Amino acid sequence: MALDVQSHGSEEEAELNTSINTTPLVDVMLVLLVIFLVTIPVVVQNIPLALPNQRNIVTETKPENIVIAVDRNEQVYFNNALVDASQLRDLLIERQRAVTDGNYPEVHVRADRGVRFEVVGRVIAACQAAAVLKVGFITMPAALN
Repeated sequence: MALDVQSHGSEEEAELNTSINTTPLVDVMLVLLVIFLVTIPVVVQNIPLALPNQRNIVTETKPENIVIAVDRNEQVYFNNALVDASQLRDLLIERQRAVTDGNYPEVHVRADRGVRFEVVGRVIAACQAAAVLKVGFITMPAALN
């Protein structure tokens, strides 16, 4: 005794059900969405930081400031005068000792884009050995490069 559930009458009226049942697909996708929404805040960990805003600070040129330039050929200039690397430290110490009012000079380093960092590092080391308090780098703005 067999029962045919799909046919509702004669065999001529019997048609195949060709529509896709999307209910299980939607259920699975909703479960996956809930899983991702719950796990993403756990996986992503951000360290709270107060990041600085970018701004252009205009350099005030003072007569007591020292400009050290390093050209592409790795030659060092102290206020537009060519100096040796060993002389640089001594010149900086002299300028620091000449200050009587506590207004120590700032050192502004201008380095060519193609110079090796080692040479600029030696200039910074000379400034550190001379106890220079403020060292800054002079660069071109991005729009002018």
